[in-house]
Amino acid sequence: MADEKNEITDNGISKTNNCKHIIHCLNIIGQIEGHYILSEQNKTTKYEHIIPALVAIEQDRSVEGLIIILNTIGGDVEAGLAIAELIAGMKTPTVSLVVGGGHSIGVPLAVSAKKSFIVPSASMTIHPVRMNGTVLGVPQTLAYFDKMQDRIIDFVTKNSRIKEDVFRDMMMNTQELVLDVGSVADGEKAVELGLIDHLGSLSDAVECLYDMIENTKIRYD
Repeated sequence: MADEKNEITDNGISKTNNCKHIIHCLNIIGQIEGHYILSEQNKTTKYEHIIPALVAIEQDRSVEGLIIILNTIGGDVEAGLAIAELIAGMKTPTVSLVVGGGHSIGVPLAVSAKKSFIVPSASMTIHPVRMNGTVLGVPQTLAYFDKMQDRIIDFVTKNSRIKEDVFRDMMMNTQELVLDVGSVADGEKAVELGLIDHLGSLSDAVECLYDMIENTKIRYD
């Protein structure tokens, strides 16, 4: 019990036992912290915590499904994309639920699960890649940004139903945000665009996960 409390407190991870199916709950909140440590004032999700947790969940034969609760404001693009790729490659049934917001790299994280949900009041914020620190004013820098954006766009369009041209237009929109480039889609709009699979709440996401578990072949022979 003490170990479980530590997992919830330190890493935002919870494994449920007394229920219909044994599922893990994984929270991805605040900023995704990558190779650089953020200040203590920032609420962060550390990728060095999430990555081994995903490996453990995939290997644990007692875990039947994974629900990922998302409320992010972006963060390290490389770290976020790494987490998203790992989730997308899992055989364990996975469902994501966006509550609050899915900002920037939170978009690939939301669509990485086999099924995605968003509550009506949540929103998805889509904007171009940004970089902190020294930026060299040379053509290679712009090429790097383009390649990074292409990687994100490719992942999102392969793991959702949104069209590439629609996603690019939303990313480069200059008419919506006052001090930024990009777009914001509320829950209903995100589903309409095909970015998220379903509009729903926690109970809907859990029921979907149960259905996936019951209709998925055993992962281990």
